[in-house]
Amino acid sequence: MESASVVRPVSADAEAPFAARFDAQSLRRTPHVGANAALIAVAGLALGYQLIGLPLLLRAAGGASLARWLSLVPVLLVVLATPIHWGLIHEGIHGQLLPSRRANEAVARVLAIGLAIPFDAVRFGHLMHHRFTREAFDRPDVDDARGPRWLRRVAWYARLLGGLYVAELCTPLLAFVPARMAQALVARGVGAHGAEGEIVQRLFGNHAADPVRRRRARRDGLGSLALYGLAFALYGKAWPVLLVTMYLRGLWLSLADNLPHYGVSLDEPGRARDFRVPRGVGVLLMNHHLHRQHHLHPTLPWVALPALGRAEEAASMHARIPYWHAALRQFRGLQQGVGAR
Repeated sequence: MESASVVRPVSADAEAPFAARFDAQSLRRTPHVGANAALIAVAGLALGYQLIGLPLLLRAAGGASLARWLSLVPVLLVVLATPIHWGLIHEGIHGQLLPSRRANEAVARVLAIGLAIPFDAVRFGHLMHHRFTREAFDRPDVDDARGPRWLRRVAWYARLLGGLYVAELCTPLLAFVPARMAQALVARGVGAHGAEGEIVQRLFGNHAADPVRRRRARRDGLGSLALYGLAFALYGKAWPVLLVTMYLRGLWLSLADNLPHYGVSLDEPGRARDFRVPRGVGVLLMNHHLHRQHHLHPTLPWVALPALGRAEEAASMHARIPYWHAALRQFRGLQQGVGAR
């Protein structure tokens, strides 16, 4: 279940508008390895500053207030590097990060450990998301009318404001409890709702109980724990600074997770949307704003998506809304239903 082969095939109708303009093989050959290598360096430097460089600067500044405040300025750059960091992991999930399969997985896994998220669980969940986009388990923005309404609303806003990242931080704990317990907890959390609910529930449960994946999850989880434990030790009394940077990075991950699918009906192409960003910001987001193109063409590297996006935008009568507008729109709250437009 951890290969891109689980992705539900895109219908011929969905691909038809682009068939005459683009050759899929040529788009797959779009140069991206050099760009990925440069962005890996950016993500590594940002993480290194967050976990090691900043605490050492704070220690060196001592009681000098101005120096301490100036050392915090690059924290904004650390947070802005989060979309790149996640985008590289995402490319690794789809096998597009590096040419070598072994190197692709190894680097993506190390990046995930650096962000303290469980690579195997995130990869599995993301590929399931592609296979069952906007099915019952995959639409957190839709009010399912289960439980008290106030609790459903609180859960939605908690998810948006960092709760998703907190859940990812806690996921490796499932690998330390008995396999049957982990399987039952995951199955209960996923539920068996919708036409394919039982299949989805079984697949997630089997993943949680798989002994190989559990061993990797324990190893990666302990790696993240050791890395951040060292960082907290380096920060010393300034440990809240690290906590704030972690929260801000987790806030972006939580806000961006369901953003391209919020309020999307089941008959929209790719069951996702594209958005508009200022020139140059696409690189910062690794073209995550072109999420419809990614769902329609999941085997293409991120650098190939703008050409597809431009073609669709030229053929469409509907203007795209800004990415940041779409992010804030999620605070309208839960949707009352999902279906055809």
